[in-house]
Amino acid sequence: MKYYAGLDVSLQFTSMCVVDDDGHLIRETKVLSEPKALRSALEGYAARLHRIGLEAGPLSQHLYSALVESGLPAICVEVRHMARALRAQTANKTDRNDARGIAQMMRVGLFKPVHVKSDRSQRLKVLLTIRRTLKCKVLDIEADLRGVLRNFGLKLGQVSVREFEQRVRELASFDPLIGAVVGPALIARRALREQYARLHAMLLEVVRQDPICRRLMTMPGVGPVVALTYRATIDAPARFTKARTVGAHIGLTPKKYQSGEVDYSGRISKMGDAALRAALYEAAQVLMTRSARWSSLRSWGMRVARKRGRKKAVVAVARKMSTILHRMWTDGTDFDWGVKPA
Repeated sequence: MKYYAGLDVSLQFTSMCVVDDDGHLIRETKVLSEPKALRSALEGYAARLHRIGLEAGPLSQHLYSALVESGLPAICVEVRHMARALRAQTANKTDRNDARGIAQMMRVGLFKPVHVKSDRSQRLKVLLTIRRTLKCKVLDIEADLRGVLRNFGLKLGQVSVREFEQRVRELASFDPLIGAVVGPALIARRALREQYARLHAMLLEVVRQDPICRRLMTMPGVGPVVALTYRATIDAPARFTKARTVGAHIGLTPKKYQSGEVDYSGRISKMGDAALRAALYEAAQVLMTRSARWSSLRSWGMRVARKRGRKKAVVAVARKMSTILHRMWTDGTDFDWGVKPA
């Protein structure tokens, strides 16, 4: 007889439920959210376990990898899909009921698996995330300093990164208190700028040594940050049966609603990885506005802009770029600029 387990993972503890083929309860318990504790609780049923389900979350990648390395049939499932199924089962949402529901869903096969990224892609995502965080903090400090000076009628204007600190000190020197207040903020900005430059240099070195990123950068508008973001997010291109499904995976396709006589398409779904979606949108903007060399992709985007407007054209180009980048990755070919018509 086969067994099925459901794990409702939280920060400190994990509720576990094991059921058999007929849905009968075998065991319920609560253990620490640690790989060793989970393996110890499941080892008595390892020979019969057919599926172990846990929802995607902050700890899911770590626990999933540990369970798989131990030879246990762990499956990471999509959170929103599982939440709808659990909501229909019981009105009381508890960790115990969630673990029971996950176990039953694994038994009947009513779940949507989630791709767990490789160890390298997870590390690259950390680099991209921390770099973006430092950049946002630097921009927040600079915006706050501009706002503080503007309260006293002092306009900073357009200044370079190197001249920013000196210009702020000059404007804040009219009052000793204001000068003393902005000083620590400028010191923090300088430190954040230095660490951001260090991470950016690290990113450029990673891209320089990665042949896939260098190939993706042959497309106009795609720089090191966009290429590495695409590389780390997609991780394994073979998991997409068709290249055009990548756009839907990152939320660049319109929503669809149909019920009886009602049938319409809305705005883009904005599902999936927001960082990759924003990166491709920026790449499409660069392609449409700054790329001087003619390409069939840019020509197509301009035709869409004349018919549907510039904003929709940029989204359409970003979606098409996601498809072309996938084909370039799988085929091992560089970007095809096309033949310019006479």
